[in-house]
Amino acid sequence: MTGQARQAGDRYFALSPRQEAFRIEARQWVLEEVEPGAEAAAAGTFPSAAIRSAADRGYMGIVVPSSLGGLGLDHVSFALFVEEVSSACASTAVTLDVHASVGTEPLLWLGTEEQRRRFVPNLASGRVLAAFALTEPEAGSDAAALRTTARREGDEYVLDGGKTFISNAGEAGLYTILAATDRSQGVRGISAFLVPAGSSGLRVGRPMHKMGLKGSITAEVVLTQCRVPLGNRLGAEGDGFKLAMRALDSGRIGISAQALGIARASLDETVRILGNHGRTGARVPQATQFALADLATGIEAARVLTWEAARLCDAGLPFTRVASMAKLLSTDAAMGAAITALDLVADLAAPEKTRRLERFFRDAKATQLYEGTNQIQRLVIARHALGG
Repeated sequence: MTGQARQAGDRYFALSPRQEAFRIEARQWVLEEVEPGAEAAAAGTFPSAAIRSAADRGYMGIVVPSSLGGLGLDHVSFALFVEEVSSACASTAVTLDVHASVGTEPLLWLGTEEQRRRFVPNLASGRVLAAFALTEPEAGSDAAALRTTARREGDEYVLDGGKTFISNAGEAGLYTILAATDRSQGVRGISAFLVPAGSSGLRVGRPMHKMGLKGSITAEVVLTQCRVPLGNRLGAEGDGFKLAMRALDSGRIGISAQALGIARASLDETVRILGNHGRTGARVPQATQFALADLATGIEAARVLTWEAARLCDAGLPFTRVASMAKLLSTDAAMGAAITALDLVADLAAPEKTRRLERFFRDAKATQLYEGTNQIQRLVIARHALGG
């Protein structure tokens, strides 16, 4: 990692001593526990060793209050952590991010005291991995179009439908599932349910083949007469859509940080390859210097927005607009950095020497798609600009 990339953003937002110490701790952990398994994850192996190690260190519950077994840290610290992990292995990062953000935080917001005590300590400790099931084959960015239903029968709900592209599916022990309890009400008729793995009527499909993030398990979740106790409804009936939108807002902080890690790693690897071929300082062609300058600037600007979204979230202030801006800029920066990196060194290194850059390219694309596509981010930003 270059010094410039490592310290980018610090001059704009001074980290607290605790945040800086946590970043240093996370960076060392990544080098020891995540980096060694990155190539295996890129080939499709679930990073179970890194996940177990993260659980042992308490990293599965970074933003969970200490009273519920978490570390009780803030979202800036969480963003720092995700960026560090992503710089080594984006598959591990998205597995941890989904678990800690959209998988766990909804319970902190809307869970009853009984639900929080029953579920959160196991999530914070890593004994149980979480998944968030919103997307459907015909309802991705348009969450209001979901077709999964939940009908009340006495003290239970019966869920029917299917979800797709669900991160952690098959490995997760708890699923937050969004379903329509009253389709006539549109988004006001969507509710959320906590469904443990192994529940009768819940089936997980085979892991999907993906271009990138191959170590992150993604699969379909099928619900057929899946009975869920009334006590597992998260929030009131009709609260599901608001919960999902809030979860996605918070989740975009993590995805922005993930993209930053990929972008930073792309820049660092490019500089390393150039150095190995004697191209340092004034020996770097001017056109290459310009390209590197654009990459470094884009990464730093994206980090500023990401940290700002995290700070607003921690302060309890509106952060939807800034989170969408951070997600848009960071993920576009990641894709651009991966492409530019390959362009700059393609004529210098043999294919086996650019394997990491190829991985960054494959992994970066997904960041533009999940937690709301970048087209959706533009609509969100435009709505705020227009006063909507």
